[in-house]
Amino acid sequence: MSNISSSAFADTKAHYDLLDGLRGVAALMVIWYHVFEGYAFAGGGNIETLNHGYLAVDFFFILSGFVIGYAYDDRWGKSLTMKDFFKRRLIRLYPMVVMGAVLGAITFCIQGCVQWDGTHVAISMIMLSLLCTIFFIPAMPGVGYEVRGNGEMFPLNGPCWSLFFEYIGNILYALFIRRLSNKALTVFVVLLGVALAAFAVFNVSTYGNIGVGWTLDGVNFLGGSLRMLFPFSLGMLMSRNFKPMKVRGAFWICTVALIALFAVPYLEGMEPLCMNGVYEAFCVIVAFPIILWIGASGTTTDVQSTKICKFLGDISYPVYVIHYPLMYLFYAWLIENKLYTLGETWHVAVCVFVLSIVLAYLCLKLYDEPIRKYLAKRFLSKK
Repeated sequence: MSNISSSAFADTKAHYDLLDGLRGVAALMVIWYHVFEGYAFAGGGNIETLNHGYLAVDFFFILSGFVIGYAYDDRWGKSLTMKDFFKRRLIRLYPMVVMGAVLGAITFCIQGCVQWDGTHVAISMIMLSLLCTIFFIPAMPGVGYEVRGNGEMFPLNGPCWSLFFEYIGNILYALFIRRLSNKALTVFVVLLGVALAAFAVFNVSTYGNIGVGWTLDGVNFLGGSLRMLFPFSLGMLMSRNFKPMKVRGAFWICTVALIALFAVPYLEGMEPLCMNGVYEAFCVIVAFPIILWIGASGTTTDVQSTKICKFLGDISYPVYVIHYPLMYLFYAWLIENKLYTLGETWHVAVCVFVLSIVLAYLCLKLYDEPIRKYLAKRFLSKK
């Protein structure tokens, strides 16, 4: 552990360097997952590379629970009030939510203000969608301000759905989960794990996977809640009981493991159990906690590796929040030009990847960090 990175929580405790780095690795894998999602979307087929990249969201949730438990659990009733906690979380998350919404509105207008089926959308509906995204009001499928027409909870910036559940997790943590004893939290985690496993292996979503939560219907809200609550609560439980072990090369072990888990092809077979769901339940319930434990146990061994992990951690949240508006433009370009493979478009895909990182870094340094510094100085107590 060393000084806290910009991606982490703006507090005084030291932070886990390797966990910052792993968060960044997962965020970069999300970009590539969405690149390959674009080929599937444009061609009307299935995602064939980094098939399980959406599980990075579940990994983010377990990291979030671990770090929030570590940063705040022992401060309640001492230096931390509920009001102060919520102010800290809003200062940490909200500025980039606004930036992502604005970029989403801009890219939608660049696309011509049309839905994927070509239906024109009025500027008033775009502005209403922007306002709702900024204030985190999700869109029901089919309403006028669900401007892209494919059911996204936040149509100007799709990945905000996971931040919506992150907000819910933070509220439940402050009001309820933090008060649980270790024993009660263990029971809570086990029950949630059973529920998530059942949701996955019995294919409750009917998707053949647990890539749910992005739209506001019953099964997606249930699945999204389970995807957030189980890993988030498990991360908290792990932070309370964490004892590091000696691991050499922890960052590289965890990085390779994450990429390998995301890259496993879709597993066929729906009867009597959804085999793909079995695999995804294994990732979330077994593999990710092991990776988290190894990552939290490891340390960076030199200045250069510390800088790399800090950089990855710094850009992880901005990359996740701002990359999808660029993806919308990429998807529209693929559809217009009838391009469906990486081989045809690798140069553009690489540009999108690099541009996402550069734009995220610029947003971090020129907007997010200065805004958070001002808000922290203005609204947080100095004790």
